[in-house]
Formats: sequence, C-alpha cells, structure tokens
Amino acid sequence: MESTTIINILAFLGTFIAMEGVAWSNHKYIMHGFLWSLHESHHKPRKGRFELNDFFFVFYASVAMVLMYFGYDNLDYRFWMGIGVTAYGFTYFLLHDVFIHRRGKFLDKIDNSYFQAMRKAHKVHHKKMGKEDGEEFGLLLFNKKHFRKQAE
Repeated sequence: MESTTIINILAFLGTFIAMEGVAWSNHKYIMHGFLWSLHESHHKPRKGRFELNDFFFVFYASVAMVLMYFGYDNLDYRFWMGIGVTAYGFTYFLLHDVFIHRRGKFLDKIDNSYFQAMRKAHKVHHKKMGKEDGEEFGLLLFNKKHFRKQAE
C-alpha cells in the first residue's frame, strides 16, 4: 500500500476518533459554558423542527468544508480529515438526533445493549436542565455503569 494512502486512511480514522474528544470537550466547556444561550434550546422541549442548538452543526460542517477545500486538489490528508469530521457528524446525527431524540422513527427498534446504554447515558445528561453539574457529555464513549443498568 502506498504511503500516502496509509496517511490518508490514518487521517480519516484519527480525525473520526478524535472528534469524540472534540465533541465531548466542546459540549462540556463551550455548550455548557459561554454558548449555553444556543445549547439551552436542546435542554428544553422542542417547539418545532429546529432548535438554536442546531447551529453547532453549521460550525462543524464549516470546519469539514474548509479541510476538504484545501485538501481537494491532491486529495491529501486534509481532505480525508474533512471526510472524518463529516463522517463523525453523520454518525452523531443518526445516533443523537434520530436514535436518541427520535427525530426520525427508523432507528427506534434497535435493541443492542451498547445503543441502549448510550440512550440511558444521554438521558442522565438531560436530567439536569441547567448548564451546571452536567454528566455524560460524549456520544460514543460514556460511563460503563449504564451497561450494568441495562443488563438488570
């Protein structure tokens, strides 16, 4: 396998994996911090199809587009990093918006222990309606105690 192919694969996978940490830290320190005014809409009952919190999508999509734009000519590592951000965003949309918050009904029947624990962890996060004292800021990684509760 060519070295640039390996670098591009690592750029994609590394970015996808790193995005969980980026999402966790942004959620904890930015969304539950100085941009709470946008994220707060996510912790209240939805009054329509969209909420102010959805603007965070625009930020991450912009990062992905800039990376893909600057890496497009040679399809270099920047392009594949942008694809990694995009793949994480799509995963986040499917799992968070469609599966957890049921913005679509086509993933309702998933009965896997990992996904049920994910849903439980997110419910724990939403138990606190304010910006302080939150728990479970990640999506794909969360406390293993939620698995034990699912097994009972």
